[in-house]
Amino acid sequence: MIRFGICGFGYWGPNLFRNLNTHAEIEVTAVADRSEARRHQARSVKQDLKLCEDAIEMIERADVDAVAVATPVATHFDIAAHALRHGKHVLVEKPLCESGKQAEELIALADSKNVALLVDHVYVFHPAVRLLKKLLAANELGTVSYFDSLRVNLGLFQPDVNVLWDLAPHDFSILDFLFDEDPTYIEATGYSHVHPERPDIAFVTAHYKSRMIAHVNLSWMSPVKVRRTAIGGSKKMVVWDDMNNEEKIKIYNSGIELRPEEQRHIHYRIGDIYSPRVQQGEALGGLVQETYRAITGDRRSVIDGRHGLRVVRMLESAQIALAASMATARKAMGQVT
Repeated sequence: MIRFGICGFGYWGPNLFRNLNTHAEIEVTAVADRSEARRHQARSVKQDLKLCEDAIEMIERADVDAVAVATPVATHFDIAAHALRHGKHVLVEKPLCESGKQAEELIALADSKNVALLVDHVYVFHPAVRLLKKLLAANELGTVSYFDSLRVNLGLFQPDVNVLWDLAPHDFSILDFLFDEDPTYIEATGYSHVHPERPDIAFVTAHYKSRMIAHVNLSWMSPVKVRRTAIGGSKKMVVWDDMNNEEKIKIYNSGIELRPEEQRHIHYRIGDIYSPRVQQGEALGGLVQETYRAITGDRRSVIDGRHGLRVVRMLESAQIALAASMATARKAMGQVT
C-alpha cells in the first residue's frame, strides 16, 4: 500500500484525493493546506486524515510515502524538491515548475534518490488523446501538416500565472505525447485586459522540423467554454471536440492532392466523415494508475520529469516571445511602460 499526502486542497486537490484514494493499492493518509476551511473540508471526506497546516511538516511524516503537489506554481519547486530529498515519490500538478533549470534539478534529485517524479498532465490519459495516438501510430492520418487548438473560457483568472501558463500546458503536453518532437521555433502574442502584467489572451504558434505547425488559441475572455482541436494529415483530418459528449472525434476522409502533371496543381478530396466510439472513463484515473506503476516499477513514464521538462521549456520559449510581442505592441500604441 502506497501512502499519499496531498499538498493543497483547493481546486484540484479534492479531485486528486478522490482518484488516489479509490485506487486499491493507494491510501491518502494526510493533507496539508494553510486554509483551515480547506482542512475541515478534507476531514469531512475522510475522518482519519492527518491534517497539517504546513506542507513541509506533512512531507516529513513517516506515514507518507508519496506526495501530490496541488499548490500554486511558484511553490512547486520548493515543495517537490523537499519531498524528493526525503526520498518521497512526487506527483506535481501542471506545470512541473517555473523554469527549465528548476525542472532539471528536480529530475536530478529524483534520479539520485531512485524515486518517481511525475507531472499531472492529465490530458495524456484522455481517451480521445489515446485514440488520436493510435491513429497516428497506424499512419491513418498520413503526414501531419498542422495541429490547431482552441482552448478558451470565461475565467478562471489565476492569481499567480497568466493564461499561457494556466492553459497551454494541456496542449503542450498533448503535442509532446502525440508527436514526440520538440519545436524548433515558437512565436506568441497576446493581450492583458484585466491585469496589466498578466496576459489573459494568448496565441502561440510552434514550428517543427517535420514541417508541422501547431497553433494554440488561449483565452480567459471567451463567453463560452470551447475545447476543440483539429489535426490535418495528408490522408485524413480529425476534429476533436471535447465538449461534444456524443461525437468527441470526427475523422474526415478529406484533404488536398498535388498533381504537378496538370496545369492546376491542387485537387480537393472530399470523402466520408465518421465518428469512432471514444471509450468512457476519467482521465485522472488513468493518470493515477500510471503513477502507481511508475512508483512500483519502471520509473520511466509518459508523464515523468523529462516530459514535464519539455513542456516547461515550451512554456519558457512561448513566454519570452509573448513578452517581446506585447512590448512591441505597447510601444506601437504609445503605451510605453
